[in-house]
Amino acid sequence: MKVLITGGTGLVGSRLAEILLDAGHEVALLSRAPERSGRVRSFAWNPAAATIDEAAVPFADAIVNLAGSNVGEGKWTDARKRDILASRLDGLALLHRELAKPGHHVHTLVSASAVGRYGDAGDAVLTETAPLGPPDDFLAQVVRQWEEATAPIAALGLRVVLPRIGVVLSTEGGALLQMARPVKLGAGAPLGSGKQWISWIHREDLCRLLLAMLENPAWRGPYNAVATYPTTNEAFTEVLAATLHRPLLLPHVPAFGLKLALGEMSAIVLASQRVSNAKVLAQGFQFEYPDLKAALEALYAQA
Repeated sequence: MKVLITGGTGLVGSRLAEILLDAGHEVALLSRAPERSGRVRSFAWNPAAATIDEAAVPFADAIVNLAGSNVGEGKWTDARKRDILASRLDGLALLHRELAKPGHHVHTLVSASAVGRYGDAGDAVLTETAPLGPPDDFLAQVVRQWEEATAPIAALGLRVVLPRIGVVLSTEGGALLQMARPVKLGAGAPLGSGKQWISWIHREDLCRLLLAMLENPAWRGPYNAVATYPTTNEAFTEVLAATLHRPLLLPHVPAFGLKLALGEMSAIVLASQRVSNAKVLAQGFQFEYPDLKAALEALYAQA
């Protein structure tokens, strides 16, 4: 299979490309600054300008869409919010325009989504049918529009899969590095009440799951891409400290302090999402890292 990846140089996309190649697939990336690197070719695109190499989509049998700016980088000013949304919608609009043209053989789109769709849901167990977060929840509304932007592509007859991704764990980037930094310095502490749920997934499991979604046509629609056992923020911090052999000496970081420092963006660390992966398990997928302790130990052993 020939797979075209947007966001292919990021934390998930770069590893997914390696796994696809090892599985015998051909891989190409859509990039604003294309360059050939080993076995991976690149095509130029600029979603903001609605431009794309005309050969990109005809290359592919399937597309994995991982494009989208990091919601945790920079305060959520009005301009930053517009960029977060546009970085997700512009690329899908451009892909729809190209997929609506004749002359390609793309049959599948796996398009990233996020568990932020569910908002702050407390202790409720969230399946794919759980309600959308409230209208004033920025992330929930971004994810709603992100998913809705794939509907015109599905209407063209493509199989569309929407992995709703939790916190991706890797020692090469992402949230874990930020969470581990104060712990390594002996200044780790739970955030807010510490009772908010974190639904996470090891990067290897996520990439294996994306591969399964590409290869098996039985996958269709939304799936919660999270490990089997979510954990509270407090428990996550304790397991991380134990894995790094560091003490936890400080009290909880108060929620009001986080809200003062981060503003609306504090929702990233204070919202509670206890997400179920039962639908993924029902498809027969097996996680290598279903629980946090094993996942962190494996990551830091490799590091």
